[in-house]
Amino acid sequence: MNRINKKLQEKDDILSIYFTAGYPGLHDTLPIIKALQESGVDMIEIGLPFSDPLADGPTIQESSVQALKNGMTTAVLFEQLKAVREDISIPLIIMGYFNPILQYGVEEFCAQCAKAGIDGLIIPDLPVDVYQKEYMATFEKYGLANIFLITPQTPESRVRYIDEVSNAFIYMVSSASVTGSNSGFGAQEQGYFKRIDALNLRNPRIVGFGISNGETFKQATEFAKGAIIGSAFIRQLTKKGIKGIGEFVDGIRQVKKIL
Repeated sequence: MNRINKKLQEKDDILSIYFTAGYPGLHDTLPIIKALQESGVDMIEIGLPFSDPLADGPTIQESSVQALKNGMTTAVLFEQLKAVREDISIPLIIMGYFNPILQYGVEEFCAQCAKAGIDGLIIPDLPVDVYQKEYMATFEKYGLANIFLITPQTPESRVRYIDEVSNAFIYMVSSASVTGSNSGFGAQEQGYFKRIDALNLRNPRIVGFGISNGETFKQATEFAKGAIIGSAFIRQLTKKGIKGIGEFVDGIRQVKKIL
């Protein structure tokens, strides 16, 4: 069983953390992954930096620019991840845009993911119908889950199609804006969470975009299996470095317990 599916079966209130590979320093990727696992994070999304990250807000964009300046590439990331499974047992997902994957070669990219112990991919600009027609067989060949995004504007028919094609979880974007742009969830977002929950989809949902603290984590997980924090974590990483990771995660979890 894929580690993602196993984790989804094991618990609720899943906390997934996104960070950009090669940021703040080129060789920080593995130390960050280890510190996140030690802090009790449930899943990790490793961002493959790209020069034109359309779905990302300024915080993640800036981290991508710096990571590329540091020398991060697809080949460097796979080299860094060669021995990651010697110490890491939690699910690992690579999040990136399709152009670098296409340039690297889709099958070779998937093969390297499998070799490194990556469990799944999130590719925001790969449409589900194109994936199903052209790449699904390759992903399945290498045991990789492909995770698709839905937004408040996604029609129900499309949501159900994504649910049919998916085999792990659905990334539920909390709003139509870019990452890092919200500070909380109002009635509109809460209504969206409830509406999707009422569809009784086959796959669980994990909410991303706009989760930055324990309160928004609590709101997001009320009607979903878990939540993803990216921009807020990168801001913490920028300010306090790897040594501040435990404090950040404890802050998210502690507020959840208190509330």
